[in-house]
Formats: sequence, structure tokens, C-alpha cells
Amino acid sequence: MQLNSLLKIENIKVPLEAREKYQAITELTHLLDNGNTFTDFEDILKTVMAREAIRSTGVGQGFAIPHGKCASVKQLTMAIGKPAEPIDFKSIDGQPVSVIILLVSPSDKTGPHIQALARISRIMTNMTFRKRIWDCTSAEALYQHIIDCENEG
Repeated sequence: MQLNSLLKIENIKVPLEAREKYQAITELTHLLDNGNTFTDFEDILKTVMAREAIRSTGVGQGFAIPHGKCASVKQLTMAIGKPAEPIDFKSIDGQPVSVIILLVSPSDKTGPHIQALARISRIMTNMTFRKRIWDCTSAEALYQHIIDCENEG
């Protein structure tokens, strides 16, 4: 699965205005609210927030991957944001988050959802990728970095 097939430049925001994790998740969800991704904004927000309440999606090394599946989502999609200042996500390594990747999918599409989470996790293990994404100062630069990373294999 290629992440650039899930991501549109209009679903990237650098910097996010949010100062805390629930604001960041809400802001990223708004980026997806174009009428084509899901039918009920509150439903998807509630789903992602409920998942976050169970266990933090701060996966370490400055990344968080809030995610959720619900019936109001039409297709697997993602949004990415970089807050102006790192946000405390109660990450597993105790470090604040500098990159937030929101992933939402239909309830009945577990396989693609897991594949996307695995792909995100896999590219995050690459130190060069992490450094370059931390250095991105615009949505355009971040989008191009994802495309380049996917093209490099």
C-alpha cells in the first residue's frame, strides 16, 4: 500500500494551530471534512477520540497515529499535521509529538486499515525519513517528502 494514494496535499497542515492532542485530532479531522470522506463529522471524531482514550497513539520518536474505523467513513484516508510546538500525547517513550498522522477508515475495511498502519510504522523506523519530515516547514514539502519516500521504495 502506498501512502500517497491515501493522502492529498489539502489534508496536510504545517503548522497546526492546536496546542494539545484533542485539539490536534479535531483540527486534522476538519481537514478531511470535504464531504467525500465521511458523512458524520461528530461520529468520526468521537470514534478517534474514544480510541485515544483507551490508549495513547503516541508511538514514540515524535510521532502519533490517532486512528479509527466507523460506519460514517466512506474510504480509507489520512491527514498529517505538524504542530507549531510539540504536543504531549502521553507517548510510549514519554517524548512530545512533532508529527501527527490521522488515519480513518470504514468499519468493514480492517485489512486496508491495518496495512496502512503497518506502512506508516515501517517508514517511521527510517531515521532519514524521520529527520526529513521533522525538517519540513510547509504542507507542500511534507507531501513531496512522502511521495519521494514512497517512490524510493
